[in-house]
Amino acid sequence: MKYKDYYQTLGVARDASADEIKKAYRRLARKFHPDVSKETGAEERFKEINEAHEVLSDADKRAAYDQLGYYQPGQEFRPPPGWGGQYGAGGAGVDLSDLFAQMFGGGGGPGAAGGSRGFRGAPPKGRDIETTVSLTLEEAFQGVERELTLSDGQGAQRTVRYRIPAGALPGKRLRLAGKGQASPLGGSPGDLYVNLQISPHPRYTQEGQDIYLETPIAPWEAALGASLLAPTLSGNVRIKIPAGARSGQKLRLPGRGMPGAKASGDFYIRLSIVMPAHLDENCQQMFKQLAEQCPFDPRPDFPR
Repeated sequence: MKYKDYYQTLGVARDASADEIKKAYRRLARKFHPDVSKETGAEERFKEINEAHEVLSDADKRAAYDQLGYYQPGQEFRPPPGWGGQYGAGGAGVDLSDLFAQMFGGGGGPGAAGGSRGFRGAPPKGRDIETTVSLTLEEAFQGVERELTLSDGQGAQRTVRYRIPAGALPGKRLRLAGKGQASPLGGSPGDLYVNLQISPHPRYTQEGQDIYLETPIAPWEAALGASLLAPTLSGNVRIKIPAGARSGQKLRLPGRGMPGAKASGDFYIRLSIVMPAHLDENCQQMFKQLAEQCPFDPRPDFPR
């Protein structure tokens, strides 16, 4: 018999809630209902959607389905010896002959296809687990240790400790081999996948491995040049603002961005010329003198 991935059919994660499964089913059923759909193959697709929903919407049938582990859709499959006892009359009350007929398109229960009850190949691995972790930019820069409490689905819990290496980037996915759920059928454990998110920072912005710091400077610092201390993720650095600096101009500090396996990113000082919120009479007078005596025209192409 060939394996069908009902989670993939409904487009939901393997740890989807009952409500998420119901919403996905309703959305797809409306889209592919043969009476209204103009999609190619809508009737067959509608049958597949109903079949997947019938198993995943029933807690007992879903539990039995999940215990089989994960195969590639269309992969040849045989249930393991004795598996039916877990969910027969003495277990969760699932009729396995009906369940397998639904799950595998009429393939029959354990012992079908000439009585072959063993695996073709290794027993299925346990379920993979996927989670998302949010980091501060400082944690991503330096690396950090985290721990995660996982349930085995039967009330027991365990704690997994792991380290996120320095230089983590948003969207990166860590794979922790063998840290997923155990296989109830003697296969290898599943894997744990950790998706990394980095929270917005009040001071820095991140673009790949590069870090940007918006740096306000006064008009006279831009005109005459200046020296100032800039805070970076690896400590304060003294930088020189060149005379005649412009708003939006970038000063590059090589290698002070996010660490990388081959090379670190860069750190950029992005200049922004700002005016004082209030000018006293003396400052106003100096700006008037500047306007009268300086020949600079910032808009040479504008009409006079």
